[in-house]
Amino acid sequence: MSEHIHDPGQPKPETGSGAPPFPPDPPRVSFVPTDAQCRELWDAYGMLPNIREHSALVACLATALAEAAVRAGLDVDVATVRAAGLLHDLAKTYTIRHGGNHCQLGGAWVQELTGNPALAQGVACHVTWSLPIDLRAHFLPLAIIYSDKRVKHNQIVTLEARFDDLLTRYGKTEYIRERIRESFQQAAAIEKALAQTLDLDLHENTFGCGRLVE
Repeated sequence: MSEHIHDPGQPKPETGSGAPPFPPDPPRVSFVPTDAQCRELWDAYGMLPNIREHSALVACLATALAEAAVRAGLDVDVATVRAAGLLHDLAKTYTIRHGGNHCQLGGAWVQELTGNPALAQGVACHVTWSLPIDLRAHFLPLAIIYSDKRVKHNQIVTLEARFDDLLTRYGKTEYIRERIRESFQQAAAIEKALAQTLDLDLHENTFGCGRLVE
């Protein structure tokens, strides 16, 4: 595999445009991009600085959870979890500017770029999860959902603080507020499952990724 994801034989997008890069030839074998390759994609997709900070923190928390999962005996690939954290908002800048679902679009882009369905699932399913919370079967997407819900902008917070902020900013109707409450309940259930499975106190644990902001 070459050092860079981008095919040098194809034109590269204008940095900061928010437009997807010209896709390389479909990968023959799926792979997990390195930190440097993920950041190359941030550049190619014109990711905004605040989204980069958020993504780096989500990846830090998700990596710590993955490492704890390995210690607990779960079959988890730490590098894939980390890459999913770094790339989970890959399409966010594009959808802010042009509309669309950043989870679905980002998942499709990551699948096309890496050929890695597990990584793409972590990106596509990082907001909500429709299946039972089973860490042994679906650790990667559940860890990304939880880590994302612990990072407000570029600060690590408790779930309560994160969802209070979401209610304040987006809870304009009772329907939206109910959806936010359901998302909080799911995140809290994931937190409980992680705490029990990994034997960790997660509620205010930042795993060395930064200080907790109340």
